[in-house]
Amino acid sequence: MFPAYLVTHSGGFHADEVFSSVILTRLFPDAKLIRSRAPEWITPGADRIIYDVGGAYDAEAGVFDHHQRGAPLREDGQPYSSFGLIWRHFGRDYLAASGVPADHIDSVHTSFDASFVLSIDLVDNGALSSGSAGPLLSGMILPSLIETLKPVFDNADPEAEEIAFHTAVSIARAFVEARVARSAAKLRAEGIVMEAIEKAGDSRILELPMGMPFRPTVVKAGTDHLWFVITPRGKDWTIGGIRKSEDGFEQRADLPASWAGLSGEALEEASGVLGALFCHNGRFIAAAASREAAVAMAKIAVSEAEKTV
Repeated sequence: MFPAYLVTHSGGFHADEVFSSVILTRLFPDAKLIRSRAPEWITPGADRIIYDVGGAYDAEAGVFDHHQRGAPLREDGQPYSSFGLIWRHFGRDYLAASGVPADHIDSVHTSFDASFVLSIDLVDNGALSSGSAGPLLSGMILPSLIETLKPVFDNADPEAEEIAFHTAVSIARAFVEARVARSAAKLRAEGIVMEAIEKAGDSRILELPMGMPFRPTVVKAGTDHLWFVITPRGKDWTIGGIRKSEDGFEQRADLPASWAGLSGEALEEASGVLGALFCHNGRFIAAAASREAAVAMAKIAVSEAEKTV
């Protein structure tokens, strides 16, 4: 399908049709985006994709609405919004067009759906309240932020809605592209981290060739014996701990207490390592001037931590 038109409703906008527009305009850049509720536009036709309006969900006819009775549900019973439906049918093509390797597309598609699309679907359907994040964060939830881009009530400019909508799509596009790129990068990193894990063997120190997401692979590999990770950072090197869980800050092992908050000569003296540069007061990361210094600091950290096991 190569539509001439992408049709969604006019008036106030929400995150679901904004993010749907991001996907569709990337796939069909020559199609004209129409915002209308006029029957002649929201009636199915071979030249258009209609979403978040139209009163039906019929992929073959190119209609992706979720407001009607009998609206589509996911296999687990959770509701779709137009974004979920568009992602379901066009997400894989979007990822391919974005340069995601073919053998990673299914994984990225599933991950993005679970971690990004679903929350927008649930908020749009009222199955999840942004207020559940609490009074300080509710206004910072992504669907809420998208809606803050709507024009104010007394803006008399007849083009205000259109301008605001396209601004919202532009901003939303940056979020989608960044999140997809991050998901794809995690998969690329997995192979590199697995190689490093094999090279580390029984050592408690994992050395990586650059900074990258590593914890998911460390957990997946079941390498509970790994405590510290060293990586180059520009001209320096870092020594970091590995968190016990994704939702907390507790480390498998902390850097030595005697290093906490020190830098420069004070840290060199406390650690006995020439080239020791800095240790965070929280004892979860430190820096060194060279690989040799980083390795030496990591080995000392392991030795100190083993005394408390």
